[in-house]
Parts: sequence; structure tokens; C-alpha cells
Amino acid sequence: MIQFTFKRLFHGLLILLGVNLLTFLLFFGVNTTDDMARLNLGGKRVTAQAIEQWKAARGYDVPLLWNSQASGTAKATQTLFAQKSMALFAFDFGSSDTGRDIARDIAERAGPSLMLAVPSFILGMFVAIACALGLLLLRHTRLDAWGVVALVVAMSISSMFFIIGGQWLFSKVLSLLPVSGYDDGAGAWRFLLMPLMIGLASGLGGSARSYRAYFLEELNKDYVRTALAKGVSDWQVLRRHVLRNAMIPILTGAVSVIPHLFIGSLVMESFFGIPGLGNYVMEAINGQDFAVVRVLVFIGAALTVLGYALTDVAYAVADPRVRLE
Repeated sequence: MIQFTFKRLFHGLLILLGVNLLTFLLFFGVNTTDDMARLNLGGKRVTAQAIEQWKAARGYDVPLLWNSQASGTAKATQTLFAQKSMALFAFDFGSSDTGRDIARDIAERAGPSLMLAVPSFILGMFVAIACALGLLLLRHTRLDAWGVVALVVAMSISSMFFIIGGQWLFSKVLSLLPVSGYDDGAGAWRFLLMPLMIGLASGLGGSARSYRAYFLEELNKDYVRTALAKGVSDWQVLRRHVLRNAMIPILTGAVSVIPHLFIGSLVMESFFGIPGLGNYVMEAINGQDFAVVRVLVFIGAALTVLGYALTDVAYAVADPRVRLE
């Protein structure tokens, strides 16, 4: 099992290296350091001296991949790739193009994002699984049919409708919750409650319908029919057998959400004025701060690769046949 785990983590590291190299080439190949300087300095009428000063102040005055003017190992280390991309593996995020400490900004903004994303993820999965199991207990009834229709309708509605409708109902009509904003103290729940409810409502339809399909596929297998023929109740079959055997596709879907737990929801944080990492990404994009965007792209890729590696390990724990393959 240990060998299997290290093998998956090593494969993930190779993938992350490739993603890092590709991201570096895209950022510095499409936009040169001179282009980045012009964007931050305010346009085309910028002197060459001002461009060079801006690049030197931010460490962009070295070659991309190979420094022929240096000697020894400095030929490879005194490059943009080593200082701006490979340094990310050591969690050296550096400074933004505006001079702010990126690591400090991430630490300050990770809290609001996690306070919104983690409860949304946990409650969303729990409610979706409970809803799917409930519909299966009522299968072949009108409640099951109408429940599926309600899930399809819910997943067909844009999240923007839930956001605008929630703000209108809970803030304008009922005056129960603030429209937007954030509080660092104990009153933060008043600003997070509405985004949390809207996130649950907007994601329930698709998740519950997918989980119901996974469970229904397991119900049609021979071992389930054998258990039912021996007199085992529907609830025991669903809880002890169907739920466990359907966890592999459920875990696969859950892994794709892991980066959002850290990066945050761009739409939710923007609409509700939550100073999280999603809002941080939007500010960096609008301000052409490529240093921040590169760091957050790397973090998102690293979390995704790590998530899938841990999912493979979870597969191996749930089904020993995976290790043998």
C-alpha cells in the first residue's frame, strides 16, 4: 500500500512539473516581460528606461530559461523559470506586480473562502446523498417521479437566478440578511449564510441526480437482488452495500471540487463582496497582475493533482483490486 501511494504521488509530481512548465511558457510566451511592464505602467507611451526599471524592481530582468552571461549553476538558477516557477514548489510565492506579499495575501483571504467553501462542500454532499437515497426508497412511486423532475428543473436554472432571487427575498423583502459584505468577527455567519444556502440550492439538482443514477446502477446488480431475496430491508441494502460500492464515482466527482475549497467561488464572492481568494483572482485579472494569477493557477493545479492522487489511494483502500491492477 505504501509503494502504491508513493507511486501515485510521484506520478502527480511529474504531472505538476509539466503543468508548471506549460503555464510558464503560456504566461511569458504570449506576454513578454516588456508587455507586462507596459500594461502596468499605463500604455504604449512608456520609455525604455521606465520599462527596464520596472522589470529590475520585480525580478523580470533575467533570461527566461538559460542565462548565458552567468557562470556555473547560475546559468540555470538566475532565470525567470527558476525564480518565478520552480520557486513555487518551495512555496516561495514572491511579490505581486504591485509589490504586495502574495503569501500574506493568500493567508488573509484563505479564511473567508474556506469558511464558505468547506461547509458548502460537506453539507452539499450530505444533502445530495440523502436526497438520492430518499428517492430510491420511494422508487416506482409518484414522489420519486416528481422528485426527479424537481432535480432536473433545479439543475436547469442558472446560479445567477438563485443569487439574485436570494438577495431579493432574504434582503429586500424579508430583511433577514445583508445583501453583501463581510465581517471578520463572530458576525461573519450573517454574511456567509445566504451564499451557503444559495450554493446548496444551485448545486443540489445536478449532484443528487448523479448520485441517484450511481445508486440505481448498483441496485440492478445481482448481489443486491440476492440480498433483497433473503429478506434484507431496502434501507439496509442501500446503507451497507449500495452506498459503499457507489463511493468510487462519488469520490471522483468530489475531487474536482477540492481546488474550489481553496481558490473559492468567483461568482459567489464577487456578488456578495466576500474578500476571499475568488475575489483575489478577479482583482488580479482586472489589474493585470500576472504574478498573482500564476501563483493561484499553480496552487489550483497542485490541489487537483494531489486530490486525484489521494482519490487513487482511497480507491485502493475501498477496493483492493485497484492495487493489484
